[in-house]
Amino acid sequence: MADRVTVIGWDGSPLTAAARSALSAATLVAGAAHHLALPEVPPGAERVRLGSVGLAARRIAGHRGTAVVLADGDPGFFGVVRTLRAPEHGLEVEVVPAVSSVAAAFARAGMPWDDARVVVAHQRTLRRAVNVCRAHPKVAVLTSPGAGPAELALLLDGVHRTFVVCEELGTTREQVSVLTSDKAADHTWRDPNVVLVIGGAGGTGASAAPWLMGHDPGAASVRGWAELSGEYDSDGRPDIAQDPTLRAVQLARLGPRSGDLVWDVGSSGGAFAVEAARFGAAVLAIDANPAAQTVAEAAARRHGVLLQTVTGRAPHVLESLPEPDVVRIGAGGVPVVTACADRRPERIAAHATTRDEAEAIGSALTAGGYAVETVLLQTVGLDPADWTERERSVVFLLTGRRTTGAP
Repeated sequence: MADRVTVIGWDGSPLTAAARSALSAATLVAGAAHHLALPEVPPGAERVRLGSVGLAARRIAGHRGTAVVLADGDPGFFGVVRTLRAPEHGLEVEVVPAVSSVAAAFARAGMPWDDARVVVAHQRTLRRAVNVCRAHPKVAVLTSPGAGPAELALLLDGVHRTFVVCEELGTTREQVSVLTSDKAADHTWRDPNVVLVIGGAGGTGASAAPWLMGHDPGAASVRGWAELSGEYDSDGRPDIAQDPTLRAVQLARLGPRSGDLVWDVGSSGGAFAVEAARFGAAVLAIDANPAAQTVAEAAARRHGVLLQTVTGRAPHVLESLPEPDVVRIGAGGVPVVTACADRRPERIAAHATTRDEAEAIGSALTAGGYAVETVLLQTVGLDPADWTERERSVVFLLTGRRTTGAP
């Protein structure tokens, strides 16, 4: 087993004395091609090209001597340290950090980044990274081959953002480009690169004195969930789908979260869409009524969240939309339920006002490969002065959970 493993971060600046000392004593050095070409690497040391960190860790664990791993930026920030410290390798790791590529990118842009989200994009997580960019006004994306600026731009189709693309930070080939997201797909970008995705700020903007990294959950937002409908402007249509108790249970069943894309089909005044966005999810608010979309956009601004409105009648308008993770159906009945089930989201929530309608929706979900839960919700609003009934709501809530192995 390696006597010692030192992980050295490199941001393009001269190596520190501690880093040079560790390298001079190394009998094995692992890193990318540009790291192994550094003059400080001992000529007699075994050199390991760092592709799979897991494979390199196993090779290091079997090495008799002193090992050094070179990595770009801060290796403890979305870097190799996590893998090297995995218990199965049994390695004792020391870290010599450097400025992270995210910090360097924001420095090049002259922007603070304590209010930014940071995501890693590779081919498996690219869609979730894009959803974070839809949902938040300042995101740093650590890219990879096949999941770079062009791919981000293509999946953000229809969402306007500014890209700050930082290529090969810290090297003589460093280049920083600022362009709109619709132009990024027309370029060929060099790896490695970091993309800052900026824009679409909602609400009152960032706090002057932030206390929490990333988005402040209390900024421009009321406390609590599923507030009474008075918290949201009405689009003028009486609609049981906007009942706050129904909305609360739908939120609980669907569980929208960061990295998700939520479809709110029949979004009306946007009450559900806004609250799903408050959980950090990207949201498409879909409604055939342009007036409803105006109301939803105003509600999003008032509550300091981002969402994208799509005007059109379901199910036809759904055909060109990006893949959802969870879907709430506020209107449209069985045809819309069937169309949504065909897109295979993890969960679907719908409601019905009659037993016959509930049975039809439940059958459509079952046929689509979903396990269905049906509950009858009844709420009664009371006047606290004399406990008389003010209003009553009775509705069937159906939740479909995609079954394992379903197509």
